[in-house]
Amino acid sequence: PHLANLACLCLCVYSEADTQLSSDTDLEDLEGRHVKLGKGKGKKAPGEKGKGVPVRAQGRVNGHHQENGMENLSLFEIVKLGKSATQSVVDDWIEAYKNDRDVALLELINFFIQCSGCKGAVSSEMFRHMQNSEIIRKMTEEFDEDSGDYPLTMSGPVWKKFRWGFCEFISVLVRQCQYSIIYDEYMMDTVISLLTGLSDSQVRAFRHTSTLAAMKLMTALVNVALNLSINMDNTQRQYEAERNKSLGKRANDRLELLLQKRKELQENQDEIENMMNAIFKGVFVHRYRDAIAEIRAICIEEIGVWMKMYSDAFLNDSYLKYVGWTMHDKQGEVRLKCLTALQGLYYNRELNARLELFTSRFKVKDYSVINLYVYNEICVSVFVLRSSDEVLTAEDCESVYHLVYSAHRPIAVAAGEFLYKKLFSHRGPEEESLPRRGRQCLNANLIKTTVFFFLESELHEHGAYLVDSMWECASDLLKDWESMISLLLDEPFPGEEALTDRQETALVEIMLCAVRQSCECHPPVGRGTGKRVMTAKEKKTQLDDRTKITEIFAVALPLLLTKYSVDSEKVTNLLQLPQYFDLEIYTTGRLEKHLEALLRQIREVVEKHTDTDVLEACSMTFHALCNEEFTIFNRVDIARSQLLDEQVDKFNRLLEDFLQEGEEPDEDDAYQVLSTLKRITAFHNAHDLTKWDLFTSNYRLLNTGLQNGDMPEQIVIHALQCTHYVILWNLAKVSEGSSTKADMVTLRKQMRAFCLMCQRYLSSVSIAVKEQAFTILCDALMIFSHQIVSSGREALEPLVFSPDSSLQSDLLNFILDHVFIDQDDDGSTDGQQDDEAGKIEALHKRRNLLAAYCKLIVFNVVDMSTGADIFKQYMRYYNDYGDIIKETMSKTRQIDKIQCAKTLILSLQQLFNEMLSELGCNFDRSSSLFCGIKELARRFSLTFGLDQLKTREAIAMLHKDGIEFAFKEPSPQGEGGPPLNLAFLDVLMSLLHMYLERFMTFQMSLQREECWLPLISYRNSLQAGADDDTMSVISGVSSRGSSRSKKPKVTPIPAKRKLPEGLSLVISCSSDAGVWMAREQSVQQTPVMMTSPHMTSTVLREAKKLRPDEGYVGVYTMSNEPQHTPLPRRSTGLMEDDEEPIVEDVMMSSEQRLEDLNEGMDFDTMDIDLPPSKNRRERSELKPDYFDPASIMDDSVLNVSMF
Repeated sequence: PHLANLACLCLCVYSEADTQLSSDTDLEDLEGRHVKLGKGKGKKAPGEKGKGVPVRAQGRVNGHHQENGMENLSLFEIVKLGKSATQSVVDDWIEAYKNDRDVALLELINFFIQCSGCKGAVSSEMFRHMQNSEIIRKMTEEFDEDSGDYPLTMSGPVWKKFRWGFCEFISVLVRQCQYSIIYDEYMMDTVISLLTGLSDSQVRAFRHTSTLAAMKLMTALVNVALNLSINMDNTQRQYEAERNKSLGKRANDRLELLLQKRKELQENQDEIENMMNAIFKGVFVHRYRDAIAEIRAICIEEIGVWMKMYSDAFLNDSYLKYVGWTMHDKQGEVRLKCLTALQGLYYNRELNARLELFTSRFKVKDYSVINLYVYNEICVSVFVLRSSDEVLTAEDCESVYHLVYSAHRPIAVAAGEFLYKKLFSHRGPEEESLPRRGRQCLNANLIKTTVFFFLESELHEHGAYLVDSMWECASDLLKDWESMISLLLDEPFPGEEALTDRQETALVEIMLCAVRQSCECHPPVGRGTGKRVMTAKEKKTQLDDRTKITEIFAVALPLLLTKYSVDSEKVTNLLQLPQYFDLEIYTTGRLEKHLEALLRQIREVVEKHTDTDVLEACSMTFHALCNEEFTIFNRVDIARSQLLDEQVDKFNRLLEDFLQEGEEPDEDDAYQVLSTLKRITAFHNAHDLTKWDLFTSNYRLLNTGLQNGDMPEQIVIHALQCTHYVILWNLAKVSEGSSTKADMVTLRKQMRAFCLMCQRYLSSVSIAVKEQAFTILCDALMIFSHQIVSSGREALEPLVFSPDSSLQSDLLNFILDHVFIDQDDDGSTDGQQDDEAGKIEALHKRRNLLAAYCKLIVFNVVDMSTGADIFKQYMRYYNDYGDIIKETMSKTRQIDKIQCAKTLILSLQQLFNEMLSELGCNFDRSSSLFCGIKELARRFSLTFGLDQLKTREAIAMLHKDGIEFAFKEPSPQGEGGPPLNLAFLDVLMSLLHMYLERFMTFQMSLQREECWLPLISYRNSLQAGADDDTMSVISGVSSRGSSRSKKPKVTPIPAKRKLPEGLSLVISCSSDAGVWMAREQSVQQTPVMMTSPHMTSTVLREAKKLRPDEGYVGVYTMSNEPQHTPLPRRSTGLMEDDEEPIVEDVMMSSEQRLEDLNEGMDFDTMDIDLPPSKNRRERSELKPDYFDPASIMDDSVLNVSMF
């Protein structure tokens, strides 16, 4: 609608001779309406330019800026402050331009320079006499290279607002100048030339800012071209209507006026085309492949705007191919812009129909890399959700269906919406007549379809992920719990196929996941980024759903448990439902009889099952129902006490018979003891059973097992776990302060006795028993460590337990024997090691065991030196435990850097000694074992980080211990021979020269035999490091001296390798003289001025008169001869050699790329040709080779191969 209004407005302006001009245009009078300002681009005499007069001072006397005291501010400062209306700022500049266009243009040029973060300014003299390339080179020298920040990259609300104001200023400037000034062949020529040159700069700030400005300028010109097209269509329609009148009614003057206006609009459109061609060819085709992802993203974002805004001109395959290629960019930010650009096109049904060729050409590539778009739902919705059914094959849809199990929620939600659209949204006429409730209702059929899909997804068994993916689009379906219950409980109708046992299990799981999602209102583990604050509407929906769930399942759950009481998997899921009940409804809804039925069914389940998962589910159900805030507590507590009384009494009775002397326990007795012990242990996890004194019976059982050695391993495992729970519940009571001193003494004795019992079980024959004892020991040592007295719990100090050396040794030996083993040596999976899942499970178990022990090291429960045996395995078991060991080293270094360094060098010494015992003292230094030790030392050095000042003492200590170890053992060859461990110096290779001299005698320094080579090379490396350190000091001094004067910049003296600062503690004082002598020599060097680059595509500012047969690109002449002189690359500065990036750096590899993407770019096929008036001629057909890369790639232009 707004385009139609704009068209009418423009028509009135051109049609009526007496129309008053609005204040928001740049026209001055009616006579000048069709006259273009300054044809021929003439310049005023120097005296007429008003040199030195600020443009802001020439603004309106009573204008907005004058009132706010901004008359002396630059355009950059005004836009940055953001206190003035953009249109008012632009109107002031237009008024200044009409008074003196050179001065106004100079201010606009400086605006772009300052927006890039450059401190320099273009003077009027430079503007008159220097080319753009010279101006840009001069501004490059004015950059502050010590900082890599510039306005577009700075953070904070001020700079975020500035970016918006910068883009808005360019858009309003073109809009306000669209009727005359942009056609004067001066203002736009100058701006486009400047931005094209800046976009080709090596300075990232220039390139980034100018690219953004050029793309926004192009967008504004596209809008102008669209308005011109609308006016031309309206004018053509008026002309034809007038011409079709009879001769008596026809107005020849009006016909002549309309013909003149159409001619003028056509001329304006041709000029706009030329401008857009210059920007597209001079900026876009180079910068959409820039090495900086942000610049590439800007180009792709704006081309998407052009396609949507002016689809007749830009929505064709000549421009879509840039988006298609960039979809394989390495950076997700750029890929996201591609998808965002396409989203608006696919969502528009009219535009969607024109994307068939693009979709078919890039469809295969889309799905091959779809998993790379991991953080936005657009990746699925763009190409799939709005695509027609004819475009997507069943195989294509299948590849998207599986994304509902993606860990990234936006992708999963979009895939869930697509799945729902494809499988559930199509309803036939026969389905409309189905009942609303029961097994035959529509939702029941859709629920069965969901179950079938869930079971067909063989690679995924996570119902919570499927429910979460479909929750936003199919919540009504997933909340239809009545239909789900009907499918489970009701008998099938005649002719209806009943659900199989596997399908019923899947339905129960989906039902539980839907209940959990409705009550918890957050995604499953692994998908959420954290809890968010719920709105009032969401809270009300949550309460309503919880009430509905309680009312439905309070009645149905006992029935479901009765039907599936022997099915462990179904019962485990069903028993989790009461955790989400509103227990008050049992009373208010008069549902007490259903509560009694539920408690009876839980009791029966406990008596029937011995599976740990089922028993723990029963325990958690009682825990949820035993809430003292509700009136049902007494009833549930009585049922729980009766159940536990029976189980404890049964356990004690069976235990007496089982441990009776002189009798051999049979398998039935062992099974009864184990099943009862499993039930007690499962309930002890969530309930306090200390009043039954289970410690005595369990300790007796464990002690008998140690004495006889024939106790079944499962009984021992559960007895250890149950005893651990007893101690933890006693500790909880003591921590609350409600116990006596005698209770604390008892707890202390029980804890120490239990730890000793676990230590003895570390030598058990059964691996499962040893793993259980080790895990419980690590947890107990962590809980009862010195940290138990923190946070004001000093009263618990008597409970602190520190492991002695014997216990530490046993724990370490367990890790070495059961964790650092090869996969084939692990027999913990009972013959299932060939199974891949079994291997993964075994590795996961070993990782948990190692992590439990590493926690003891990190929290200083065991000596840090015990970590040497762990650290020395870093390289050998890097794939399995590298992350755990590395994190342990990092944490220990934070606790004590010196002790950590001693531990690292100890691990290297242990490996060296092991190597000597295996290979002997005359080993080959090129052997794999010795090279592995050296590589491990190199990895250790990398973990210290780059801040040598913080780690200098630790590094010095590491090398000190290393040198002492190297000279510790005498030579096996007797007097005069090399020390036994001398080769250990090869492992170090950088240490203090002075410390080495303490051990190295004069005779050693004269030796040149091969056996002395480690000492010679090590000493030489120290001397070279000292020299390099001296040179680095000189370089630092000279650079600091040069920083005081900004003019000359001294080129730093390159250093081969800088000695770590940690080794500078004992540098010989004699080196000071060399430092000062070298410093005097460095002062005498002549400073070298850093050269400035010549820009490759910097264009000339002068424009020439266009001939009708010339393209507009001729105005913006591009240099064909490369004049680029690369600047030195800085680590933190703004200068970069990336104005023509290699596409391999930014594009992702793909097996299905275009085969001939090494072809060149032919600009002749890329001219922007705005479509003709639809009333005069039809759009030309699409060229058949729009997706042929040979039509757009040209190595002579881009200087690099595409891929």
